[in-house]
Amino acid sequence: MQISRRALIAAVPATALLAAAQPSRAWADATGTAPRTAAAKAAAGTSAARAQILANTVDVFAGTAQSNARPDVAAKLAAIAATARTRLTAMDAAAGDDQLFGGLALGTSDTNLTSSFQYLYEIALATRVPGGAADLAGDAAVQQRVVDGLQWLYDHYYGDQATGYYGNWFNWEIGISQYATKTLILLKDTVAASRPDLPATYVAAMDAYLRNGKDGDVDLDSRFHTGANLADITTDRIMQGALLDDDARITKAVADQETVLATIDPYALQHGVTDGFYADGSYLQHASVAYTGSYGTGLLTRIVQTVKLLDGTGYLAGADLVGAGRGWVANSFAPLIFEGWMMEAVKGRAVSRTGTGYADVGTVVESVVDLSAYATGADATALAGYAKFVRQESRTPVNPASFVSPVSVARYADILADTSVPAADLNSPAQHSAFNAMDRVVHRRPGWAFTLARSSTRISGYEYMSGENLMPWFQGAGAHYLYLSGQDQTQAFGVDYFTAVSPYALGGVTAPVETRETVPELYGTAWYDNPAAGFTSSSESQNTYVYFPLSTNSHSGGARSGTYGTCGLVLSDDAAYAAAQAGLLPADFFAYRDARATKSWYLFDDEVVVLAAGVGDGTGAGAGRAVTTTFDTRIAAPADPVSVTGRLRDGTPFTGPGTAPLAWLRYADGGQGTAIGYVLLDGPGQDPHARVRVGLETVTRSRRAIRTSNPDTAVTKQVFSVGRDQPAGTAPTSFAYALVPGATESALRAYGSGGAHGGHGAHGAHGRPGPLSVLANSTAFQAVRHAGLGITAANAFAAGPHRAGELEVDGPASVLVRERRDGTTTVSVADPTTTRDTVTVLLRGRRLRALSAADGIRVTRSHGATRVEATTRHTYGATLEVTLR
Repeated sequence: MQISRRALIAAVPATALLAAAQPSRAWADATGTAPRTAAAKAAAGTSAARAQILANTVDVFAGTAQSNARPDVAAKLAAIAATARTRLTAMDAAAGDDQLFGGLALGTSDTNLTSSFQYLYEIALATRVPGGAADLAGDAAVQQRVVDGLQWLYDHYYGDQATGYYGNWFNWEIGISQYATKTLILLKDTVAASRPDLPATYVAAMDAYLRNGKDGDVDLDSRFHTGANLADITTDRIMQGALLDDDARITKAVADQETVLATIDPYALQHGVTDGFYADGSYLQHASVAYTGSYGTGLLTRIVQTVKLLDGTGYLAGADLVGAGRGWVANSFAPLIFEGWMMEAVKGRAVSRTGTGYADVGTVVESVVDLSAYATGADATALAGYAKFVRQESRTPVNPASFVSPVSVARYADILADTSVPAADLNSPAQHSAFNAMDRVVHRRPGWAFTLARSSTRISGYEYMSGENLMPWFQGAGAHYLYLSGQDQTQAFGVDYFTAVSPYALGGVTAPVETRETVPELYGTAWYDNPAAGFTSSSESQNTYVYFPLSTNSHSGGARSGTYGTCGLVLSDDAAYAAAQAGLLPADFFAYRDARATKSWYLFDDEVVVLAAGVGDGTGAGAGRAVTTTFDTRIAAPADPVSVTGRLRDGTPFTGPGTAPLAWLRYADGGQGTAIGYVLLDGPGQDPHARVRVGLETVTRSRRAIRTSNPDTAVTKQVFSVGRDQPAGTAPTSFAYALVPGATESALRAYGSGGAHGGHGAHGAHGRPGPLSVLANSTAFQAVRHAGLGITAANAFAAGPHRAGELEVDGPASVLVRERRDGTTTVSVADPTTTRDTVTVLLRGRRLRALSAADGIRVTRSHGATRVEATTRHTYGATLEVTLR
């Protein structure tokens, strides 16, 4: 069931999530709000309830006497104390009138100002930790230094509304507020004794800095008050309401935050907001960026934090935040976590940061641990079992000292020690997740997972911002990430992958051969600064044309059938280049033209098959550049024993690197114990003698090359790549290949010298047909057949009928036809453009009738064929399926 962002459904579990004295532990499949009972309203409106929020806040961040007495929590407490000591040392080292902390000059840097507030919070926290370090816990002098520091910052760098609000809006509306609010709560008694007016003074300033809001409060019509940002702001305002004993502030903040629970309906947007979770599990932030792995984790964290802050108050009566969080974990986060690693394709600009995918998952695990504490029965067991499973599977186990709350550390230790809780994944071992609402696919099999990043007129091709992710240009142009089981993923992906690998040679990408400049290189600043033309640091024009431009082609999406899937993509220029060509942008604005290709991916049990047609530089002004297509790119440590072996089409052995007419290739990294095979497939319209480039080089680059604030740390990696190069001026070409994770040489030989022409299977080493056939490969229609699975999968890109064997597809569509051994045939249909009202598929041959069908599917007989008509209007790329016999 889908619900809009504001019109939340009224039906919820009979037991409220959080009663006045004890939270309900029930989950619901749907999320929503219900009218609060009179008793709940009364309980929420009392000063006692607001005092409970203050007490909960201290417990959440500082821990309790019970949690902190646990040996499991000692490392967390030591980390809190060590951080505070470091901050006090920096405070002592402050030099000059523009510093509260040494090295953080104030007056022009909003980042330094936010850090100053953060440092004060970290010192204050250490003084409130029950059972904390003897030199910090309860130290009145240290607490007074913090309070005096708050006053000093307000007097000199925060309180003047006329001189504040420079740089990044986030720091002023969210970052500073969260640290200042928590600090005021932690030191409430000290503040009351020495500066009793400080809380009201600060909250008034926070309201004044909420300039993207309305009258000093949240504005649900503001593009800044959405998704994770809205959750951040409202959580801060809940704590501020408790601090000021202001029931109205808390009630309004809770109501505003509850709107993020609703599933986004793209056909009935509320307040024009596209940020949030979608029916297929996708998560968007910044209107069009696939962001589950960064902003999505922030939203999950804040929602769970709200549950903890409001525990026992009645403010959440009727709102199932726990049910929402559970659904997000199962449907949105778990598919994107591979052996404890968060996948790159959903992290936006955060891919350039030095933190790892393991640390990202640690944030999710803390939320899962806390959610399990508010659930009962099988629900609690499932969440706890997943937390246990992630630790079991991860090459770098979650570090509980990184958790925000000492209480969460204790809960996590209890879960790990509980022998009655089995470690269990929330994913199936074989699973296909089509996140079409964010142009992503995740295909999982025992031993590996494949993630694909696409873009369209709906989803941005990349995200650059604030000097982060400096070279992102092709990350949404069919870039893929192939994760292999047992590998330390920091040795395969993460910041070092983007540092060592050329941005033009990401796995799966077709790119022009050229040298592009980063935004700071082009303009000398972290953004294009031209206020007269509407370009400021956070303007809509900056977002649209600099930070995260959309692509200009609507075709991006696919269909799934059980654990199998297919998807298609038409490469195009981005919105910035199109606008520049149309004369809509200033003359000094730089925009780059992309290459052209029509691509399909077919995801099976042992292979990922890729078809590409029309690959080249297109036509028109500026065309004719050389183009390179990278089938895959892998990195390895300099000392890893990497080997590259293969066979040419004439059977001659091949040892890379080099360029040759390959039949197949095998890459193996002995250091990580991993291997991948690459099979070159024949098919209609392809050159069977085409040469494939195999590269293996040692590369050294600085991590600062991809993010201006990264340390200038040199990274040295072996970089392997395999692909096709097209010289300048050559005609568009077509090719097909398969990625075979974990393949042995004998397995690769079984695929033969490539897929066959005309739908006949390739022959392996012993003359037996191989499993893969390329049926069609053009810019209008692409199709493959997997004989072993009985699957025919097709992507149509143009109007009119398209035929492959007995299958005919009318107009742009993605289709999978699976013939099962029980005599049934399953047809799965999707509209990858999201613009068609209906998609029609014909199956020629014997007459078939429907055994079961999704709503919107109609089956009829038509001229010797079974006609399947799928009503795709308002399905937003979702798959409709029918089973026939």
